[in-house]
Amino acid sequence: MPKPELLGRLLMPALLLLAGLVSAADQDARLRLQQVSDRVYAIVGPFGNRTPENLGNNATFGFVVTDAGFVLVDSGGSAQGAAALDALIDQVTEQPVKIVVNTGGQDHRWLGNGYFKARGARIIASAAAVEDQRRRLDEQMLRLQNLVGVDGLAGTEPVYADDTFDDTMTFSLGDTRFELRLVGPAHTPGETLVWLPDERIVLSGDVVYVGRMLRVAPHSDSAHWIEAFETMASLEPVTVVPGHGPAIDLDRARADTLDYLVFLREAVGAFMEAGGDITQIGSLDQSRFAYLENAASLKGRNAQQVFQEMEWE
Repeated sequence: MPKPELLGRLLMPALLLLAGLVSAADQDARLRLQQVSDRVYAIVGPFGNRTPENLGNNATFGFVVTDAGFVLVDSGGSAQGAAALDALIDQVTEQPVKIVVNTGGQDHRWLGNGYFKARGARIIASAAAVEDQRRRLDEQMLRLQNLVGVDGLAGTEPVYADDTFDDTMTFSLGDTRFELRLVGPAHTPGETLVWLPDERIVLSGDVVYVGRMLRVAPHSDSAHWIEAFETMASLEPVTVVPGHGPAIDLDRARADTLDYLVFLREAVGAFMEAGGDITQIGSLDQSRFAYLENAASLKGRNAQQVFQEMEWE
């Protein structure tokens, strides 16, 4: 029979995946450390908006510990937000940060880059993500000043990737192989999967939302987002570390993200076929997904944005 400590390590990932089924309503500003495998961890942030308390870290991040240092997936929403991530990582490993991967152009994916760059990290992102970061920098900094506050944003400077790629990139650190795959546009133009083939774990960035309703924004592409999800699913991952919410299996990721996207586009399409116009789109019945956090505030805006997309398709 396995020793108790070994048994605990074997059961931990399964127990933590089950924990992801709990309602999101108990989330607050704290970051939660979730062990996914022996060396892969998720850092799960709150579901609400950016606040002075969460320092812009209203998302899920991830890191992979190797014998040559650790790789961080997404660097936080501010310099102080990056420091908060680093403090949690220090609870797991004394290894230094070697590489930071930005999975997209959203503020909490990259505005902590400077903090980790100063500690010797190499920053990697898709060229599409960096272009999006540059294009929306002023908008993002203004929003963070309003939501996180000037004090919370102190020390935050835009630092872009040292290395970029157009479609795919592969690298190894220690004995761990990483595959980066550009699958955007989705939530943002540069969405990138971080695939660990030996572990069969994917860190999806904002391709996947779990427990909270995704946002279809003006910079999103809902049709291609479906393709991005299907590309991720074709990898047949055992575990998905999403861009928002806890690490979970593919079925739950599909229910909370893909099923909603497909439903929304089909429902909006039928609404348009029936002669509905955009001023009436708020009446669209999305109660099937009312269990998702933030559904009440996002469902109408999502329908409106998809309506505008489909008008031009």
